[in-house]
Amino acid sequence: MSKPNNNPADPFKKALAEATKTMANDTDLNVTYTVDPAGKTADTIRLPQVTRRMTRDEVLMARGTADALAMRHRHHNATTHNRYLPQGQMARDLYTAMEDARCEAMGAREMPGALSNIDVKLEAEAKSKGYGEITDRAQAPLATAAGYLVRELATGRDLPESAANVKTLWQDYIEGMTGGTLESLQDALKDQASFAKFARQMIEDLGYGDQLGDDPDSEDDESDDEAQEDGEEEQEQDSQGDQENQEEAEAQPEQSQDDSMDATEAQVSIDDMADQEEGDEAELPEGDAPMEPPAPAPASEADPDYNVFETEFDEEVRAEDLAEQQELERLRAYLDQQLEPLKGAVSRLANKLLRRLQAQQNRSWEFDLEEGVLDAGRLARVVVSPTTPLSFKMEQDTEFKDTVVTLLLDNSGSMRGRPISIAAICADVLARTLERCQVKVEILGFTTRAWKGGQSREKWLAEGRPEQPGRLNDLRHIIYKSADAPMRRSRPNLGLMMKEGLLKENIDGEALEWAHRRMVARPEARKILMVISDGAPVDDSTLSVNPANYLEKHLRDVIAMVEKRRAVELLAIGIGHDVTRYYDRAVTITDVEQLAGAMTEQLAALFDADPRARARIMGIKKAR
Repeated sequence: MSKPNNNPADPFKKALAEATKTMANDTDLNVTYTVDPAGKTADTIRLPQVTRRMTRDEVLMARGTADALAMRHRHHNATTHNRYLPQGQMARDLYTAMEDARCEAMGAREMPGALSNIDVKLEAEAKSKGYGEITDRAQAPLATAAGYLVRELATGRDLPESAANVKTLWQDYIEGMTGGTLESLQDALKDQASFAKFARQMIEDLGYGDQLGDDPDSEDDESDDEAQEDGEEEQEQDSQGDQENQEEAEAQPEQSQDDSMDATEAQVSIDDMADQEEGDEAELPEGDAPMEPPAPAPASEADPDYNVFETEFDEEVRAEDLAEQQELERLRAYLDQQLEPLKGAVSRLANKLLRRLQAQQNRSWEFDLEEGVLDAGRLARVVVSPTTPLSFKMEQDTEFKDTVVTLLLDNSGSMRGRPISIAAICADVLARTLERCQVKVEILGFTTRAWKGGQSREKWLAEGRPEQPGRLNDLRHIIYKSADAPMRRSRPNLGLMMKEGLLKENIDGEALEWAHRRMVARPEARKILMVISDGAPVDDSTLSVNPANYLEKHLRDVIAMVEKRRAVELLAIGIGHDVTRYYDRAVTITDVEQLAGAMTEQLAALFDADPRARARIMGIKKAR
């Protein structure tokens, strides 16, 4: 007889799920509760878990999240959103934040009470990110502030205290830059396409117009204009051709005769040159043909069309060469201070992950074999029945013996502050835990040597700005820990990520290709590459003189190459941003507190022997 389920939270969760479907105007919508970050897909809404205790904070957070996601499901059209979606990361963040605010404002017009629930969620999220204590505008995300301002103006409702602090820090700047654009906000709210154009204009006013990409509304008009122009040109060329033919027909016979003689002389000259070349070839000595110089190696194995203007200024450097040992230890101590409040959660993660991995390394045996080690446990059968043959056993190989893991960390400027601390802490914990399981770990970082192009751009300017130069910045690839170095020696190196001025631009595709090359050269049988990043590749110098998706396309090509070759297993961790649009196997972390819950299963799943179980835990499609 099954035990009845007396979880007191179940009635609330069921009622909230039904209310969410009603608000979303979709009775077929799936509503689930999870410890992973809340979010939505086309047919599913994921809400924060509500425990048996049903604390006030849990209930209010679940209700606020449900209302916000339901409004977005009801008032948001993905096709329209993607049509106007900008190319650059900062422009995308602004665009998405303003669209979220629009959906909440539209929902509030129909259900004003829902905004109170969303305010609780908004305040909780703002507090968790420390927005209430920020005093410098540079510490507050511009995209978040723009979303808050649009929400306040669209709903006419004051923001919660912590969120209002971020909005206030940026408000004068945003209003000063956007001029009269904000005045048209109310007129654009009802229609998503109109609002998308409004948002793109806001982005341009804020100085990120170069990240917008092509105007989708102008493409159809341009194609029509081009077709019309082509037709006019063809008609004009036809009329000119008729006129020329008529003039040639009326030309004097002497002119025709001269033209004929010129053509004959030209043909004779060409024939004489051909005969001379044949004679020269006949006089060549016997032997191998002269060797042609080898073609230059492509800049990228993944995409032969990917170009790099200059590699002379790129560097691959060890962390200890970028700072003195004393400074590294000081920076490491600062990183440990960031880790101190989370020591308990991190220790639980390490212990839980370690137990999970070591359990898979326990001895396992195959029994009832015809040869191997004599199975003493089966001897009783032989005593009872002497005709029973002896039974043998053999130890199975462990699942991840001879394994290496590479952690590739995004060291870009957008990771400054808490995100880079999270990345460093992740790398530290994972390296120490995996090393205790005899899994070798390599820690790499990638950024650029300068903002806005550095020496590569200076050389490009000196050479007259050739068109389509390709990647136009100086790479800096950092080795924090090599796979063969023990973690105790490399531990201070991770403090380098706290160094002021280190974090600049991020060119993910070449960094991923670099890490992949290093892994392929390793002797281990199994290779796992884990990328820790906060979003799309961005380098202003490169994107200003190349197509807007130049770096993003190369990243996708490199990922496709890595997955096709299957020499390396690829996984990504998004810090505060969803990176599943690039990587099939990816998880998202918004704060270190989520490590103990969400990360443990995801990371341990890499080592599961059953690929179906691994795919189920990772939430991915089984590889074909």
